[in-house]
Amino acid sequence: MSSLVLAHTRYLMIEQLRVPIGPLAGALFPAIAMLAFVVPFAGKDPVAATAATGSFMLFGAMSNALIGLSISVSQDREQPWNPYLRTLPAGPFPHFAGRILTVLAVMLVSVIPVLLVSAQFTEATITPVRLLLGVGVLVAVLVPFLLMGLFIGFTLSSKAAIAVSQIVFFPLGIVGGLLLPPQFMPDFLQTLSPYAPTRGAAELVWWATIGTRPGTVALVMLAVWTVVVAAAAVWAYRRDEGRRFS
Repeated sequence: MSSLVLAHTRYLMIEQLRVPIGPLAGALFPAIAMLAFVVPFAGKDPVAATAATGSFMLFGAMSNALIGLSISVSQDREQPWNPYLRTLPAGPFPHFAGRILTVLAVMLVSVIPVLLVSAQFTEATITPVRLLLGVGVLVAVLVPFLLMGLFIGFTLSSKAAIAVSQIVFFPLGIVGGLLLPPQFMPDFLQTLSPYAPTRGAAELVWWATIGTRPGTVALVMLAVWTVVVAAAAVWAYRRDEGRRFS
């Protein structure tokens, strides 16, 4: 089974490389935003620059997890190749696992431009241990956004998934404090922010990189969101199974 998963991962990575515009956009946009908003205003503050680096790393990784996965899954459902895979003895797992591994690989690559901008143009500082911890936490907190991507991908067509995933992605990034530090947001956004899954994810990344203590409400809501979107993703998968293969 592992060899099949690796084979599907290799095939899907080649597919990504043939049309790299999506991953490139997901990687370059956070780095450009860092240059425009962090470097001139917080680049000289080591703590603020380090926190902003973590925020924009999460922003770029979340783009691949939510937007990239939802579009990929919805497109898979529309291809004749997908029902054929279901007739094979291995079933859907190898292709599905390969898709998740591909998204994670693209996500890890997408944080590199942000790290380079941070290292070259800001006073951000971090130890190797905290950097590794931050990357590990980044992968862990992407789970609810991967599940959101699966839910959208299993319920909508590819054209609808492109629009809906972006409509969901940008407000979550803003409310969660990824583009603007929470203390600088309007009062009503500061009130809403702890209840967004992005705020809990961001606070864990900040804890890993600069050592700030995460808020209890944000962590509880991140767990609640994870459970809710996991149930929604399972429902969407079973609904799709019932419609297409029963």
